[in-house]
Amino acid sequence: MTDRDRQGGGRLLTGVAWAVLLLGLWLWGRGVTDVNLSSPTTGDAAAVGRPLGVSLPSAHAPVQPAKPQRIDVPTLQVQAPVVARGLDGSGAVDPPPYGQAGVVGWYGAGAQPGERGTALFVGHVDTESRPAVFFHLSEARPGDTVRVVRDDGSVATFTVDDVKVMSRDRFDARKAYGPHHPDRAELRLITCGGTFDKASRTYTANVVVSAYLSGIEKSPEKSPDTAPEKSPAKRPVNNPDKSAQEAAG
Repeated sequence: MTDRDRQGGGRLLTGVAWAVLLLGLWLWGRGVTDVNLSSPTTGDAAAVGRPLGVSLPSAHAPVQPAKPQRIDVPTLQVQAPVVARGLDGSGAVDPPPYGQAGVVGWYGAGAQPGERGTALFVGHVDTESRPAVFFHLSEARPGDTVRVVRDDGSVATFTVDDVKVMSRDRFDARKAYGPHHPDRAELRLITCGGTFDKASRTYTANVVVSAYLSGIEKSPEKSPDTAPEKSPAKRPVNNPDKSAQEAAG
């Protein structure tokens, strides 16, 4: 939030946002699967949806699971490390602390990005004094690319296919967290949205960006039949800056 009148409300509004997320997880865990997400969201905030004429790539088949380490969304200026998060004492998904407002939280008990299912990523839109990692999330559009660096060395590429700003009083957890197609690998990027209600000191909505796996870049593998080349012997050099040069290299 940049308006001084909003300062101090960030910590209060966050509880509402993550409580809504918990509701989605509860329904999701009870078997909510193939959900039609084509209908627009109604309420105090409009859905971006999928504009006509946007050509989206084919879905890539799900791959072996691997934990996320970093997430990049070039069009939104997001380049952020990812940390696994669980549930807090009230049973809501625990977001990264405000001291780490540039970090994205991944619901570690859910799907891993790239495997079949929906991987959930949450982040703050702002803090009491400055924008946070998902400040621009509401600007996402279908066709945008989300890249997730995974701990097996691969990079999973997801394509945004739906953006909704869902009002808090008409929030549909099935549409927010249910997969577009049950056999795909998908993800959600979630933060607060709508307008800031000064009376209740909460945001009126949640921004939910949906994407599906559209590509995978695997880490290069060394051939077992090829022996590594030996480096030529180096002559000792009396250089006091040697350690600094090696670190920089």
